[in-house]
Amino acid sequence: MKKRDKFWWDNQGPGTHPGRFFLTRSRLPLAGWLAMVLLTAGAGSGAQQMPPAEPPQPMPGSQNAAPTLRVTTNEVLVPTLVEKRDGQVVYGLKPDDFILEDNGVRQKLHVQEEMDTAPVALVVAVEEGGVSALEFDKLAKLGPLLDLFLADGRSQAALVGFDSVPHLLVDYTHSSQELGDALKQLEQGDGGDAILDTVSYAVDLLQDQPKQYRRVLLLVSEKRDHGSKHTRPEKLAEKIGGSDVLVLSVSFSPSKAEFAHDVKDSGEDRILDPISSLAMIVAAFKKNVVKEVAGMSGGEYTTFTGDKGFEQRVVDAAKHVRNRYLITFSPSNPTSGLHTIRVKTAGDYGARIVARANYWLAPEQ
Repeated sequence: MKKRDKFWWDNQGPGTHPGRFFLTRSRLPLAGWLAMVLLTAGAGSGAQQMPPAEPPQPMPGSQNAAPTLRVTTNEVLVPTLVEKRDGQVVYGLKPDDFILEDNGVRQKLHVQEEMDTAPVALVVAVEEGGVSALEFDKLAKLGPLLDLFLADGRSQAALVGFDSVPHLLVDYTHSSQELGDALKQLEQGDGGDAILDTVSYAVDLLQDQPKQYRRVLLLVSEKRDHGSKHTRPEKLAEKIGGSDVLVLSVSFSPSKAEFAHDVKDSGEDRILDPISSLAMIVAAFKKNVVKEVAGMSGGEYTTFTGDKGFEQRVVDAAKHVRNRYLITFSPSNPTSGLHTIRVKTAGDYGARIVARANYWLAPEQ
């Protein structure tokens, strides 16, 4: 019986949550399963909501570390990719080479001298519900490609599968072989693809990791959410905007016309008023949530059709993780709520700029 296929009561050990029960996909006979549910319900609090998915153990050194949010009233982190049309990264840019606007107001910024050299904490979230079974042969080949994220020996990755519920398949590991073996054994889930719930769950897993790690979510799924029950779009927008998680979305390919529109819509023309921006983000979540969460975080959204297309998208995503300038700034107007960011270069380098589109400032306590 696999770890995710059991129903159990967690009331032991450091870092656990006393009194919390975990319910995931079960293969127990119906009578036995119902008996266990009734037994557990008698011992619990009687709450009717579905409990969260089983969390992984934190990486070494993080047991006593509080979750880290780099988006504060003092400093906002904006990883920024500057790439020419031929795929070559533009190196050597200085602070004066960038212009950053927060809600339309230019900010004083700092650029880290070196590119992002931090180890990576990666969560790979793959859809098992909906029509995803058609893509299992491609996902089975993903394991070796994850070496591109893990090659430094310090980085680690966890694997999450999801249908109507996210569930942990592999805890954090240095081994792409272990991840690859699990990817070759994916099982068809139900008809759901709870992307909102899964992204929220993955962000929580990543935010619990040590602050020195670069937190990355690689999301492979359809583009629309079906079945999320615990995460509202506006709350996910707030969570993404208040974290330093970089979301890289690789989506099952839409039609060519749809993809052309997605590429053209870079978000630069969106209204800067925070309330209007939030409403637009929520509306965009309903159309293409994987693209929107990537754009909010400063990550990238892309699609694939064949095996080679999928593999190239993952290779590009891994390369771009470490080839970003780390721009930071202290907001001149630290008003709580959603802020819209726009990053551009002072000169014309014939390059595209990929940077986070929004961040969220929590009210002062």
